Amino acid sequence: MRTSPVLVFDGDCGFCSASAAFAERHVRPRCEIVPRQFADLRALGVTAERAEYEVLWVTPSGAVYGGADAVARALLSAGRGWAVPGTVLTLPPVRWVARRLYRLIADNRHRMPGGTAACALPRAEPPGR
Repeated sequence: MRTSPVLVFDGDCGFCSASAAFAERHVRPRCEIVPRQFADLRALGVTAERAEYEVLWVTPSGAVYGGADAVARALLSAGRGWAVPGTVLTLPPVRWVARRLYRLIADNRHRMPGGTAACALPRAEPPGR
């Protein structure tokens, strides 16, 4: 059984990889940070489609948070000054705005700094919905 959360990101995407590296270096969330391509998604209880669609925060108990909610959880876990923006991201109406902003960025990550054609998402609809 896992004892720490896992942050799963798209390792094929330059923007996502740069964001994960920034988090590891500067934010230092208390979790394992793993590209989806090397994660045991089945053991984490998530589908490949969902892991491709958004960054995921998977707790040791198996709860899964995606997108802006995953980012908020990572910030909260880091403590120090990072917990403040993490907390703010969980509060309405900021949470609602953060979710939309996350989706806008995720849908356009191939246009972001470090992004490449490999970063483009194959579909705009969330998996399973």
